[in-house]
This record gives sequence, C-alpha cells and structure tokens, in this order.
Amino acid sequence: MRTTVVLVRHGRTVWHHPNRYAGRSDVPLDAHGEAQAEALARWAAGEKFTSLVSSPLGRAVATLAPVAAATGLAPTVEPRLRELDFGVAEGRTLEQVRADDPEAVAWFEANPAEYHFPDGEPPAEAVDRARAALADLVAADPGGKVLVVAHNTLIRLVTCAVLGVPLGEYRRRLPVYDSVAATTLRYDRPGGPAALLAYNVPVAQGWMA
Repeated sequence: MRTTVVLVRHGRTVWHHPNRYAGRSDVPLDAHGEAQAEALARWAAGEKFTSLVSSPLGRAVATLAPVAAATGLAPTVEPRLRELDFGVAEGRTLEQVRADDPEAVAWFEANPAEYHFPDGEPPAEAVDRARAALADLVAADPGGKVLVVAHNTLIRLVTCAVLGVPLGEYRRRLPVYDSVAATTLRYDRPGGPAALLAYNVPVAQGWMA
C-alpha cells in the first residue's frame, strides 16, 4: 500500500535573521513563525492527513500544534527527526565561525558531509536515523498520508539520499529550503525506496519569508 509522507520545515524562529545555526538549540518561533504555523494548519485541514509527527524540538512541536487543532489528529514526537547538531556553529552565523576558524569553514563549504562542523553530528548518521524513523512511520500508517514537521538541513539531506545525490552536495544542489514549505515522498512499502513527488513547495502563499 502506498504511503505518502509530507515533510514540512518548521516556522520561522528568532534566529532566522541573521541566519544563526539552530541545530540542537531549542529556539522558539517568532511572531511570523507562529503566523506561518496557523497558515500551515489552514492548508493541512483540507489535505486529508492520517497522522501527524514532529521533531522533538520546540519550534517543530509549536508549528504542528495548530495543525493538530485544525485536523483533530493527535500529534506524536519522533526524536530521530531532530535537526543535526552543528557543534561549534550552534547559535552562530557562518561568518562568525569563519572569523574564528576559516580553515574549518573552507573545508565545510567544500564538502559539508565529510567535513561537518567540529563537534557536530555527521550528516550520514543523521540521514540514517531519519530514514529509519520514516520507515517506521510508513509501517505504522500503511496507505496513509503522514505530515512530518522537521528541519531545514535534515530535509535537504534526506532528499539527497532519496535522489542518490552525494550528501556532500546538499548545500550546492539544494541551496534553499523555505519555512513551512513541503517536500512529498511516496513509499510503496515500509523500508523500501522513496519516490520524490515534490520539493520545497509553498503550502501557504505569502508566508515563506
């Protein structure tokens, strides 16, 4: 039975400007992000989702909460869908990290999968945990339509894995992922390969900033 999984990035946070790495840091949505979550709920109410799942980080949980209210579905939290830990870059901009360690940033920009930020999580490990989580979600809702609220880098890495794109290319090949935008995957069986149906699609016009 085919199961559809829709991956949505959480709403905008207080670190969106000036683009600080959030990763494991549990930063809240800003007022615009809260409005994005409400817009996501209005869209989701007409999409016939059968289950709702979020990362454990507060910004993802808060983005999904209005959706749960609009659909009447009880959300669940999946720890394996958390954002990557960005190590020394947590809470900082790329330029701030560059000022302290230009060589580390140069290596990161060349291949962020092999040369991730010091003390951070290897992207390949993040992909493994996320794909295992998605396989379990598909197994739990065969033939259903699952809405997952997760994170920018994790969604881009999973998309690369689905397409067979080297993970080290994720920043070049998929340079942008908007808040409350959707990527849709289709699974023919739990644990099987996924087909990419759509990527970074706005679900609520006017709320992508």
